[in-house]
Amino acid sequence: MRESFFRSMTWLHTWVGLLVCWLLFLIFFAGTASFFRHEISLWAQPATHHLPHYESAQQNETVKKSIERFQEIAPNAESWRIEMPTERRPSLLLMYSEKPAEGERRGKRHSEYLDPVTLEALPEFRETKGGNFFYRLHFDLHYMSAITARWIVCFATLFMLIALISGVVIHKRIFKDLFQFRNGKGLRSWLDAHNVSSVVALPFHIMITYTGLVTLIFMLLPQPAEQRFEDTKTLRAERYPFLAEIPETGQPLTDLALNKALDHYFTNSGDAPLRRIVISSPGDSGATIKLYANAQRAVQDDPPSWMYSAASGELLKTHNVTLSGAENLYGGMIALHTGRLAEPLLRWLYFIAGLAGCAMIATGAVMWAKRLRQKLKGGDKPGVGLRLVESLNLGTIMGLPAATAMFFYANRLLPMELSSRADKEVLAFFVTWGVFTLAALFKSNRLAWLLSAKVNAIVWGLLPVVNMLTTEGNLVSYFINGQWVLFGFDAIAIGIAIGFLVQAKKLGSTKAAPTTPRRQAKREVTA
Repeated sequence: MRESFFRSMTWLHTWVGLLVCWLLFLIFFAGTASFFRHEISLWAQPATHHLPHYESAQQNETVKKSIERFQEIAPNAESWRIEMPTERRPSLLLMYSEKPAEGERRGKRHSEYLDPVTLEALPEFRETKGGNFFYRLHFDLHYMSAITARWIVCFATLFMLIALISGVVIHKRIFKDLFQFRNGKGLRSWLDAHNVSSVVALPFHIMITYTGLVTLIFMLLPQPAEQRFEDTKTLRAERYPFLAEIPETGQPLTDLALNKALDHYFTNSGDAPLRRIVISSPGDSGATIKLYANAQRAVQDDPPSWMYSAASGELLKTHNVTLSGAENLYGGMIALHTGRLAEPLLRWLYFIAGLAGCAMIATGAVMWAKRLRQKLKGGDKPGVGLRLVESLNLGTIMGLPAATAMFFYANRLLPMELSSRADKEVLAFFVTWGVFTLAALFKSNRLAWLLSAKVNAIVWGLLPVVNMLTTEGNLVSYFINGQWVLFGFDAIAIGIAIGFLVQAKKLGSTKAAPTTPRRQAKREVTA
């Protein structure tokens, strides 16, 4: 019975992993990049590269100057919004919405990025999605509705959780295999690589998968909320009280009590720096001021926030200032998943563990195909299923890195005045991935892997060169000026190129060993 149980778990682990492995690789790949989404966005905006480190002590003055600018350019707007600079996002973002015209739900939105010290508009601020593209991609996918995408991602995540649990069950030497990798042993080397990448970051894999489901728990399991609340609208009103619209009085606002609101905030927030300020109906006496704290390293998803009367500065309500046990648990799990709480060292650990997850998925998919191909007899041809798996392996594992590089090339090379420029960057990503996948459908042998590795090495190796030719900085100047985010980006690109060169060299020098019937029989017995 025990052997039957382990066989069942092995079968379950194999198939729940294989059926969604390419989607899971995309989710892990984009999610791993998302841990540095603000750094990617910084690289994608050369106009912000010269901005110095922003001190939170300047916030009071920055907010007052921003309000003065709003009063000058948009006194009759429906709302004003200020996104304060942070250590990872140095620019100041000012946004305002016009009042909607008759028959429209929302008014036109305007935004501008400024130097937070001088409040001068940043020159040549390009339209780009930056790191937010990868963040949205890992759970909203693309070219489909967000709800559809999230259901697909949820089911893939459930499969991932089952694969992880069944993998632990069938792994008899989990701690021993953590330190065991036998290079140059064919299928055994792939199995060792799969085991090491799985076990070395196993707590992370389980955490990131489970908390990923928690982020969409109200979509997956709406029944408890439906028992507590009348409908979704009531749930949202209690979960996000600041979203409730406050009717205008029709009376003009004579004086904005901003100083009083800021004084109360800094007195009661524990000196937490501001993250966001939203002023609704700024020209009406019923206007409100919403101040959102920067949660920084707190294990909390939604930041504490305070709402004040814009006319009197009186505190109207708070949100997430004091949390229940359930709210702490829910917000803490989401914070663990997103990694927003992570300092640089912990963020790098998140990133490395995410790469281990990508390696775990990739080695598992490749190992399945190699194991099946080894079982083919001399004159047998591979079936459609095996050829499809091999093609998707090549197209996804080698195509996604190349597509990411082309996304960055598009950011640097597309004309600044191009219409829908950010969408063209995304198009470059998917076209490149599509080309790799289509090519893999025609040929997915060792030569195809070798060519794909060389292409990746070239595009990633030349990326710092293109960056140097299209901006005012380069790897050396970044190092001299202490611009460590930009230096790290170019260094990682070079490191990726070197990694693909090593892979290309290995693929070019290694030949598949012929499999004799005796060796084949021995492998089947030990498998």
